[in-house]
Amino acid sequence: MEQKWPQQIWLVRHGQSAGNVARDAAEAAAGLHIDIAERDVDVPLSALGADQARALASWFAAMPEHERPTVVLHSPYVRAAETARIIMQQLAPDSLVAVHVDERLREKEFGILDRLTVLGIQHQYPELYEQRQHVGKFYFRPPGGESWCDVILRLRSIIDTITREFCKERVLIVGHQVTVNCFRYLFERLDEAAILAFDRAADVPNCSVTSYSFNPHEGKHGKLGLQLTNFVAPLEAAGTPVTVQKDVPAAPKA
Repeated sequence: MEQKWPQQIWLVRHGQSAGNVARDAAEAAAGLHIDIAERDVDVPLSALGADQARALASWFAAMPEHERPTVVLHSPYVRAAETARIIMQQLAPDSLVAVHVDERLREKEFGILDRLTVLGIQHQYPELYEQRQHVGKFYFRPPGGESWCDVILRLRSIIDTITREFCKERVLIVGHQVTVNCFRYLFERLDEAAILAFDRAADVPNCSVTSYSFNPHEGKHGKLGLQLTNFVAPLEAAGTPVTVQKDVPAAPKA
């Protein structure tokens, strides 16, 4: 049977954003609200986030040309679009088969809980906080927002697009923490317990890479095999040649 998958897929979370900085400050101060004026879609990279994106761009640029991405798909959110743009500046434009903004890669929508810390949710919406604790984040859908299952549903759709339009290509996807985790759920055929165990263990680092390579000898017709998990290019790599790391051990399944 003919190969349906891309030859390579890289999942990248955007670089640190101004929203990440504001959230960390609010949580450190035991605050209720995250002090950010922009819509979530308009939140830009922080200065550190831009440096992280440049470091990752150098990591990709250090690959042999025949191993670099040929397709770039990214979330329309500014922080993801900026990360993708910085990376693409280091790639030969003529080598890219396609570059697409895709709204299906957007951040999970938080609805009425947007810009609230966990403490803020507990204080302002105690009944929703209790429901969230009881149901768990995989199934909990805040009013006006999405559950992880909702995100997974739209990612199933984008996987159909990827297999239809970009089989045998090398696809870079720039999105968000939840989208990276939900892609892992789909590509690795995980269950709720496994993916939430990864989520509890640690955040997906900003500008980290989780990657998959097509293995024709796996399964009946070949499948994607996990290569890297949350690999972060060192900041000192920005603007300088770096060694391409291909064998970071994947985290064990929970």
